[in-house]
Amino acid sequence: MSGTDPVVTLRPVRRSDARAWREARRRNAAWLSQWDATVPPGGDTRPTTFAALVRRLSRAARRGTTYPFVVEVDGRFAGQVSINNIVRGSAQYASVGYWIAQEFAGRGVMPRAVAMAADHCFFTAKLHRLEVCIRPENTNSLRVVEKLGIREVGYAPRFLHIDGAWRDHRIFAITKEECPRGLLVRLEESGGDASAGGAAGGS
Repeated sequence: MSGTDPVVTLRPVRRSDARAWREARRRNAAWLSQWDATVPPGGDTRPTTFAALVRRLSRAARRGTTYPFVVEVDGRFAGQVSINNIVRGSAQYASVGYWIAQEFAGRGVMPRAVAMAADHCFFTAKLHRLEVCIRPENTNSLRVVEKLGIREVGYAPRFLHIDGAWRDHRIFAITKEECPRGLLVRLEESGGDASAGGAAGGS
């Protein structure tokens, strides 16, 4: 990274993030709301406090079913990367979700953060496959998987309830074998665009 590149840090979410999280979500409500998961009709729509959310995520992390990360840029709260739906046994699989505040978008932050999370999953948590599901209209999120060279593997009609309705999603996936030295190394060696070397190529 050059001296002008942002310093991206990934760390576990904690209760002390409450103020920064609420402020980021408030500032970026219009930017994020169209991509936010929502509760289908008949579901539990009671509001959840941030402290309760952190407690739930922390319990899930201790069980090994979720890894909730905060993304910091130059020491400032910038967004989140979440590793969800972790399945062990013969699958060793998880799904990846992420969001970033608009002021940090377009600077290569989220591809780097997702790569760091993926490397944690592959080398520390010993997962084998990661999947990212993205609405076809979400061009910013699609650019993240494109920069990382994560290949498209399928399409899921009405897959998740997003912004008040069931939405179609494109499905992208990567396995550990596709980046044996890590996704972050592959991203850095590609100059920040791993897709230039082919979506399924190694490091």
